[in-house]
Amino acid sequence: MLTHQHVNPVAPDRVVVVGAGGFVGSAIAAEVEAAKVPVVRVTRREADLLAPDGAARLQALLRPDDAVVFVSAVAPAKNAAQLMTNLRLAEAAIVAFAAVPPAHLLYISSDAVYADDANPVTERSPLAPSTIHGMMHAARELMFRSEYKGPFAALRPTLIYGAADPHSGYGPNRFRRQAAKGEPITYFGEGEEKRDHVAVDDVARLALRMLQHRSSGALNAVTGVSTPFAEIANIVAAQFSPPAVATPVPRPGPRPHLLHRFFDITDCYKAFPDFHFEPLAEGLARVHRQTVGKS
Repeated sequence: MLTHQHVNPVAPDRVVVVGAGGFVGSAIAAEVEAAKVPVVRVTRREADLLAPDGAARLQALLRPDDAVVFVSAVAPAKNAAQLMTNLRLAEAAIVAFAAVPPAHLLYISSDAVYADDANPVTERSPLAPSTIHGMMHAARELMFRSEYKGPFAALRPTLIYGAADPHSGYGPNRFRRQAAKGEPITYFGEGEEKRDHVAVDDVARLALRMLQHRSSGALNAVTGVSTPFAEIANIVAAQFSPPAVATPVPRPGPRPHLLHRFFDITDCYKAFPDFHFEPLAEGLARVHRQTVGKS
């Protein structure tokens, strides 16, 4: 769970978003800018952390009063090479932070760090990832927590959706793109797996609050509502005119061992009692309005 250095929100002097060119990083940068906080957007153009001078270039951008959001990643990490690439990204950042320690560090992690059998998942559930992607985030959390001596927080989103998502992972983003192309929306088996999905805008709003309170600890960015994929497919299908067809297809392999995942979001409401997540149906409708004619 989180502890707040500032009981009442205090705007950071400046926020440096490392990985601001990506889907989540750009949303966080925009949310912070909307709160009238100066933002430095760091992409590979400003500091390629895989280059020999990457750490030095990031160091040159930092000031000791900065709050830093670290989002930079090759994601999802699917193999050993991508795992090591992500660890090198974090290693370069740690070198820069050692030279110019920021006032606060927020790492954007993932709920993939938790054990599969943790149901419901809370912030105190064991970190026991079963995938390379989850292992990558767990390792980077440990690296930052061990090497950086200031206030450190990890925000762990579940499956994220949004209009600008460049990926077509199984779920809302893929379903929307299938329908926009005039294709049937396909879901596996009976679509019975239940998952929590969170809007990228809500992830950004939580990140801003953690920055304003200079929070330490861990927080899951989850809505607390898990929905079957078949229901999500039908919600997305109904948004199109004429409605798209949502149809089951045979699974390409065995049914996933993690059939359902549920979250207890008590800690989120303890940390931010007035925070409200956007319901999935409303979020999907908003994303549809944002993307009509753009897919």
